[in-house]
Amino acid sequence: MASRKQSNWGRALAMRIERELAQLGTAERAQQEKRYLKSELVHFGVPVPVIRKVTRAALRDAGALTRTQLLDAVSTLWARGVHELRSASVEALEFRGEQLLSTDIAQLEVWIRQARTWALVDELAAVVTGTLVMRFAKLTRTLDRWAKDDDFWVRRSALLALLLPLRRGEGDFERFAKYADAMLGESEFFIRKAIGWVLRDTSKQRPALVYAWLLPRAARASGVTLREAVKYLPAAQRERLLRLHRASAATSAAPRATPPAARSSRAPAPRTGRSGTPRRRPPAPRST
Repeated sequence: MASRKQSNWGRALAMRIERELAQLGTAERAQQEKRYLKSELVHFGVPVPVIRKVTRAALRDAGALTRTQLLDAVSTLWARGVHELRSASVEALEFRGEQLLSTDIAQLEVWIRQARTWALVDELAAVVTGTLVMRFAKLTRTLDRWAKDDDFWVRRSALLALLLPLRRGEGDFERFAKYADAMLGESEFFIRKAIGWVLRDTSKQRPALVYAWLLPRAARASGVTLREAVKYLPAAQRERLLRLHRASAATSAAPRATPPAARSSRAPAPRTGRSGTPRRRPPAPRST
């Protein structure tokens, strides 16, 4: 009976948040956001600061929620299939994240896989998951698995979950560097951008560390990664890295000429008929 009451309380909280947010959006903004995010979800058209304000006010009014009540409210909001309600659920997890346990990372992974957009994944990864990993060091083993996952949103989350302490000049740069090095050659934009983002923010406190890591990799990193990563480096270091990258790109883009000897010695492949045997060239017509 107590468990059912807790569940009902969490759902009532979710219903309040949904009711308020549904009244605060505009159809024009909803269409713009849906198009911009290429979203399949329903959109109310509510700005992020308003979502944050409504969600936090509802949580404050709710008082001392249990972990069960919190997760039930979040699950209810998420399941509605509305972008703003999913944003509200992430905001609730961020605001009351101290109530989460290490085992809750399994549910966070489910939501990351379902999110399919940076607008939800990034906060789930960097703030909610990242804070949980800082509290429970054993969860780095989960990040190690995420970094090798087939889903690029999960791989991006492994990178971003290390962001907050690195931004402060702390954190596990060695682990991030291992992930980033393995993903550096990927063509996926959201992976390239995430690597550059974490390096950029790390460089604010430890520029020498970032420069030393990038220097032997400047030719291999994508332009998206490098341009983001070098933003706060000293000008001389920034220019050197970009110059190395441009030189590598120019070399790889240059056409490779076939040596004359190789061209002359290469015999044309014989034409074949339907049976796969070489076709004989028809005899030249006789002149009359």
